[in-house]
Amino acid sequence: MKKIVLTFGLISGGISAAMMLAGIPIADKIGFEKGEILGYTVIVLSALMVFFGVRSYRENAGGGRITFGRGFAVGILITLISNACYVGTWEIVYYKLMPGFGDKYAAHMVERARAAEDSQQKIDEMVRKAKEFKVMYDKPAVNVAYTFAEVFPIGLLVTLLSAAALRKKARAAEE
Repeated sequence: MKKIVLTFGLISGGISAAMMLAGIPIADKIGFEKGEILGYTVIVLSALMVFFGVRSYRENAGGGRITFGRGFAVGILITLISNACYVGTWEIVYYKLMPGFGDKYAAHMVERARAAEDSQQKIDEMVRKAKEFKVMYDKPAVNVAYTFAEVFPIGLLVTLLSAAALRKKARAAEE
């Protein structure tokens, strides 16, 4: 199980990390909205490795059979490895390669409120929230937690779907 989990977890994490790094030069050109769409698309695509990892385990280690529980265990371990790669890459990007990202994102939050023609009170509230967000997000532990929470639900969903779709129990005659 270790080899399959590590292989597919690192492939998944490598895909998301490589795409994140590849997006740095175009980040300012495409903006935050398109960046979010691109980012989540890549996260979903890299999470597909969970499905392929569970299937590989079923076919190679499980003799063509796998229970939901074992499929879930394989999938969640792949997800955790992939997420560790994603979070680690983001920490490097945020603190070393794009040090002004927090300020730019906070300004974007305020601009979005202004563009929506919110009341001055709502805009002032958004300014306050943006400043609080920036202060909190600059703390490494909080940054790691937010980044993990950003990608983990997608991996969990793909894990649940993969474990359910790929489960095959032994036939009663073969047991």
